[in-house]
Amino acid sequence: MPAPRKYPDELRERAVREVRTTGRPIAYVAKDLGIHKEALRGWVRQAEADAGERDDRLTTAEYEELKQLRKKVAELRRANEILKAASAFFAAELDRPRTLVASSCSNPSTYAQSSSAKGASFSSSRRARQSGRNWSIRATKRSPCPRSSR
Repeated sequence: MPAPRKYPDELRERAVREVRTTGRPIAYVAKDLGIHKEALRGWVRQAEADAGERDDRLTTAEYEELKQLRKKVAELRRANEILKAASAFFAAELDRPRTLVASSCSNPSTYAQSSSAKGASFSSSRRARQSGRNWSIRATKRSPCPRSSR
């Protein structure tokens, strides 16, 4: 939320109008109205840009549009970062081999015999077969455990 303005809009309009209609120097008008001279100078420049008399500044409408576009770009960049992180997460999930926990099958050696007979491809180390725990299966045709509903 923007900070509250120091000077009311009516005072700004009155000061700019007085500078433009009377031709008095900005410093004198600012002193008479109790406004800082550089603040009044900026208001006058902005009014000239809005009237099309100056090309070195954006008009108020152009400035508001630019502000909205920058906000939209920032929002889209945040969304893009979130999507990149999500796609990296899911890509890593797809690249991981499936693992079979020993508790999901009662007898891993039975599964190894039955799945090798059925033609499923899997890899396991000798120690994993002996212990019956944490052996890795890369099966594309069948679920990791014949009894599970996965």
